[in-house]
Amino acid sequence: MTQTQPRADARSFPLYIAGERIDTDERAYGMSVRSVLEPNGHDTAALLRLLREGTEEEVHAHPHVLCSVSLSTVEHGEAALAAASAAAPLLRAMPPGDRLRCVRDLHAGFFAHREEIARILRMEGCPRVLVEAQLKTVLDLMLPEYLDLAATMLRQEVAAPRHRIVLQRRPDGVVCVDPPANAPLYGLIATLVLVAGNAVVIRVPRSCATSLSYALHEVIIPVFEAHGAPPGAINVLCADFETTMRQWLDSPSVDTIYYFGSSDYGLALERRCVERGKKAILELSGNDGVLVWRDADLEHATAALLECFYASGQACIGPKYVIAHPDIAEELLTRLAAEASALRPGDPETSDTVLSPVLRATAFRRALDEALHAGAVKVCGGARIGLDGEPDPNGLFIEPTVLRVDGFEQAETMPAVRDEKFFPMLSVVVPANGPRLLDDCLGFLDRNRFGLRNSLWAEDATVVERFTTELSNGGLLKVNDSHMANTPYLPGLGGTGASGGTHGEAAYPILRASRLQAVAIATSRVHPRDAVLGTPAP
Repeated sequence: MTQTQPRADARSFPLYIAGERIDTDERAYGMSVRSVLEPNGHDTAALLRLLREGTEEEVHAHPHVLCSVSLSTVEHGEAALAAASAAAPLLRAMPPGDRLRCVRDLHAGFFAHREEIARILRMEGCPRVLVEAQLKTVLDLMLPEYLDLAATMLRQEVAAPRHRIVLQRRPDGVVCVDPPANAPLYGLIATLVLVAGNAVVIRVPRSCATSLSYALHEVIIPVFEAHGAPPGAINVLCADFETTMRQWLDSPSVDTIYYFGSSDYGLALERRCVERGKKAILELSGNDGVLVWRDADLEHATAALLECFYASGQACIGPKYVIAHPDIAEELLTRLAAEASALRPGDPETSDTVLSPVLRATAFRRALDEALHAGAVKVCGGARIGLDGEPDPNGLFIEPTVLRVDGFEQAETMPAVRDEKFFPMLSVVVPANGPRLLDDCLGFLDRNRFGLRNSLWAEDATVVERFTTELSNGGLLKVNDSHMANTPYLPGLGGTGASGGTHGEAAYPILRASRLQAVAIATSRVHPRDAVLGTPAP
């Protein structure tokens, strides 16, 4: 599509508060990735002026504009919290089966709108492979089988000699969601907190306004309205991040903040929540490790490691560093260099590229220079390139970059290994061989301060057993499988350490936004004194 072709499908999305759709005069605009891929100084200036001064019709006619979204005020934020607070007790009283039926219909809704959501995500700049990964995760978590599992998590009964014991999850109340801007559909997973009986307020970030607004207004809201959910069960805002977060932290109506973003901000947010008596559910940065053992299927392991470069490394659940057994390290590096060098930029609307424009080119260069100075060896990549794949000092893309780092001692303090890389860089650590090699590998993985996922490629049953039973780091461990792909029944996100905060774990939203309540119902009569002291022997 060229710049002169207007889009006929630009949409306008309102706020949604207490069951009402509310339009405002102030608007935010969802933009096509072409506004970045096809830069032109005069056209860019004209577009900025149009966004400030043009009518809604004129703005929507521009080929780079995908949608407009009503902006909310502080007063709208207060109204949304009040509506959610009023809806929470009604949702809590709703039979769990009714809430589960809503989510079952969400699966059908997402499936019906799958192609359009995928198209919008690609227009926003998300590569196809990451689009499909997000959609698969959302659909998997709304399958009937998963929801049946969720039902068992929400309530269990045990028959004891003198009691009927009930273990049930009670909802937090009002849960406020700030979704990720780089993978917006993962933020929609947080709406599963509704299954536990919570009311939701969700903020639509401007950077992914189109895809998130479309999914909310065309799928989620209609399903809950059709099921007669109380007004205020879900509320949708589009507002400044800092203003909204301050409001959520200060409001007595808010019980839980569900935040997706950086570790530094998220861990500070957790402390602020605790100070105010609120819960923080955190989906933060990742620095996932992969151990490739000497008997690994190197063809499949290489393919899984290339997931590091999906969205140019700007996805928290991609692999970020590798520990390669010294017996296969050379072959693995040769395979990685060939496969990574073959990855090319492209327009996500018209190609199957896995790469996307890199937001942190300066941080990439700093990490690369520091690693090379500390002794790492560049295997491939490292240059900025343009959309055509040719070297360009101002290019929006970066070549997929593979580094070799010899020994754990060198790797232990190297930022290219130990810090999150939000750019296309994969560090391959090659340790020295020795009788304690597996112990050293597991220890290195466990000392990672981040903890989303860790993967293993190995055939040796002993290695698999030790990896899955001894490794405590990570919310999810995967063996001989795609690192990023969602696995049915398992949560798509969640982690430990700097990835999930103090109480981080594999994140089933219905569990994270609820608390366990135990109930004991006596089924036979015993004098309370005898119950305290123990029933006398006959």
